[in-house]
Amino acid sequence: MNFLMIGDVYSKSGRDVLEKQLSSIVEKNQIDFIIVNGENISHGKGINKNHYDFLKKLGVNVITSGNHIFKVKETFEFIDSVDDLLRPANMNSFNLGIGTNQYNFGKIKIRVTNMMGKSFMEHVNNPYEVMDKIIKENTADVHIVDFHAEASAEKLAFAWNYDGILTAVLGTHTHVQTADERILPKGTAFITDVGMTGPIDSIIGANPEEVIFKEKTGLPTKFSPSENPGLLCGVIIKLNSKNKAKSIKRIQLK
Repeated sequence: MNFLMIGDVYSKSGRDVLEKQLSSIVEKNQIDFIIVNGENISHGKGINKNHYDFLKKLGVNVITSGNHIFKVKETFEFIDSVDDLLRPANMNSFNLGIGTNQYNFGKIKIRVTNMMGKSFMEHVNNPYEVMDKIIKENTADVHIVDFHAEASAEKLAFAWNYDGILTAVLGTHTHVQTADERILPKGTAFITDVGMTGPIDSIIGANPEEVIFKEKTGLPTKFSPSENPGLLCGVIIKLNSKNKAKSIKRIQLK
């Protein structure tokens, strides 16, 4: 079985390159299941219903997110009515939505969990406590985690802690694809960051001029999404006959 994980889709540039490239990636690599981080898909922050529908029409199975999941007010209106748009499971339990769910693919049970780190991020609950509870109740054959975090060490520590228990721990949030994809000693596929699917000539998606102005002056500045051509970033995970990670491969496509 082959999984495709696409990193943070950023605004129109990200949507355009995803729409152009996704079907060929799926066909060429015989992809069975698609996960996309969509927390930046609507003008760089959040996801509205139109863009949720856009991803579903492309054949995306599950949409994960992160700290920007509720930046669009419209999300509150539909997130509880769908089971394939996840918010971080360790967010405040009073928040709408779910952070983990099981999906059936033929005879294979697939669990996708969205988790968020604590370092340099908005307050969330301890990811280990929440994950331990999810694992205790889990009955799926495959368990893939989108770990949305700032610190690379935090992502790696989380993956090592659950090595051999989780099928894959795939980092998101920093918008820069890392070159450390590997299978950990006990069999968990890992990458620090899947990368951003969005404008390559930008500063993590935003117009460089605005980011530079803020960096140089320290003044409050509103960032606008760059409209430069996009780069698609993702990883392909192949499983063996026992539903364990066999390989993980990075992809980048303009």
